[in-house]
Amino acid sequence: MKKIIVAIDGHSSCGKSTVAKELAKALGYTYIDTGAMYRAITLYFLEHHIDYINISAVTEALSHIHLSFEKNHPGEMPQIHLNGKNVDSVIRGLEVANHVSPVAAISEVRTFAVHQQQEMGKEGGVVMDGRDIGTVVFPNAELKIFMTAAPEVRAERRHKELLASKNEVSYQDVYRNLSERDAQDSSRLVSPLRKADDAIEIDTSYITREEQFNQIFSLAKERIKKIS
Repeated sequence: MKKIIVAIDGHSSCGKSTVAKELAKALGYTYIDTGAMYRAITLYFLEHHIDYINISAVTEALSHIHLSFEKNHPGEMPQIHLNGKNVDSVIRGLEVANHVSPVAAISEVRTFAVHQQQEMGKEGGVVMDGRDIGTVVFPNAELKIFMTAAPEVRAERRHKELLASKNEVSYQDVYRNLSERDAQDSSRLVSPLRKADDAIEIDTSYITREEQFNQIFSLAKERIKKIS
């Protein structure tokens, strides 16, 4: 049976990663968290004090970055590794979140990451979530989803996640960070966040995780059946 590419785009904290992981598991596909890739690059820049306004410094730094998704234990979802080190939890903090949008807007960074993403998904059988999967990375993906939610709902979800992972931060700071990232992601010149013309929009503000999954799983099964 031919395997499709599922591209899930949308705003931060609207449930993209959660539903993408569940969908990949249900379909037996590979899940690729592209946001984690940009966060890992940002972490490297921060740890090595890279001036990301300096394109020469950025290009040199990228030549020292190797990203991979690896499982810690059988049955677990792969997690992002930066130069062989698992950084999945450290990249979720607010410090990285405060810098990731300007880093991700750099043309050289996006070219670097998009090339890797296309290589990872070229054989199909992937569920990939991010900001530009359906518009830039895989514009011919068989299924494109665009997820969104009300800003206050997304901020509340993100705040709870950070508190649960021992990141002490205020709701106001989280809301401000999400608002700034929305503006930066949507207005950047390179691969801005936007809904692909043929993407199906799903507002997750007031539906459960199960309802989100069921909607997208049904759509995926329909697309797989069409091409089989």
